[in-house]
Amino acid sequence: MTSPAPLSSASASPQGRPTVLQLAFRDKAALAVAYIPFFSEGGVFVPTTKPYRLGDEVFVLLMLPEDPQRYHVAGKVAWINPPSAAGSRTPGVGVRFPSDDKSRQVKELIEHSIGAQLAADRTSQTI
Repeated sequence: MTSPAPLSSASASPQGRPTVLQLAFRDKAALAVAYIPFFSEGGVFVPTTKPYRLGDEVFVLLMLPEDPQRYHVAGKVAWINPPSAAGSRTPGVGVRFPSDDKSRQVKELIEHSIGAQLAADRTSQTI
């Protein structure tokens, strides 16, 4: 299983604009590990060592396996794995999707892509 590949991460601008995080999933197993189904709107875990706070606004450019399209989702940091996280967890943030039509479409695409892995007991990058 491979990890999602952060393409790049840009810092928040001095004007307080949301940080842009790019994330490309090469395979469905990596997507299943990064997907956060316990957020009712859906969300993804983004590996990063940059410091974030709960509630920080971020903009995620997401590429799903076997799909050439980039999906743009504005979200908020709702989970943090600090670099010193217990259990050798990957440092990063969980981004909660907003409850809008575009985000619902992305959530449905992710859940369709990972299918049975969604219901299976699986290790994730959050809990």
